[in-house]
Amino acid sequence: MNTFSGEVKQPGPVGIDATGALRKLCLRIVSRRTFAKSLCGAVLLVMLPVCSAAKDSTETAGDILAYLMPVATIGTTYYLHDSEGRWQFGKAFVSSFGVTLGLKYTIDKERPDGSDNHSFPSGHSTVAFQTAHFIAKRYGWSYGLPAYLGAAYVGYSRVEAKKHFNSDVLAGAAIGILGSEYFTTRWEGVTVAPVTAGRGLMVSVSKSF
Repeated sequence: MNTFSGEVKQPGPVGIDATGALRKLCLRIVSRRTFAKSLCGAVLLVMLPVCSAAKDSTETAGDILAYLMPVATIGTTYYLHDSEGRWQFGKAFVSSFGVTLGLKYTIDKERPDGSDNHSFPSGHSTVAFQTAHFIAKRYGWSYGLPAYLGAAYVGYSRVEAKKHFNSDVLAGAAIGILGSEYFTTRWEGVTVAPVTAGRGLMVSVSKSF
């Protein structure tokens, strides 16, 4: 009879690693589609190095992420040969940002830091949430969730840097979401259909490029 012996150790305290959790979430989604690779890569590139950063680094990270999100999205539409989605994204982007700029120069609200009078609404939040909602509606929430996390970080960074009030961020987010909601339709890049095979029945899954 084989016997086994060993030392049993009591488990130590369990901590929550927010950075590791974010990395694992993105890596799970990355394995599913190249779209998520580009987007999660952008989120990780900016967010992971600044989890313990100072306020100025948080602002910089938010700025970079606000630019990376639409660039990564446009790049992905080219990779997927989704010209219709690219056109929809462009219309939503231009209309949303145009409304935001018009309101900025009409309402003339001073920023929290007093740098100028273009606080309302937040342009960064408009861009980030317009991109996030386009992703969610066009490609599904499996890919929209990390985009929304990135957009939320952008909004947080603007308030933390005293560039906007909470109401500015919420208004900018609403404008961006409404723009994508109006112009975006669901992508039909994957087709599932029944196919007869002799006396049996099979399911065909095809992806259009």
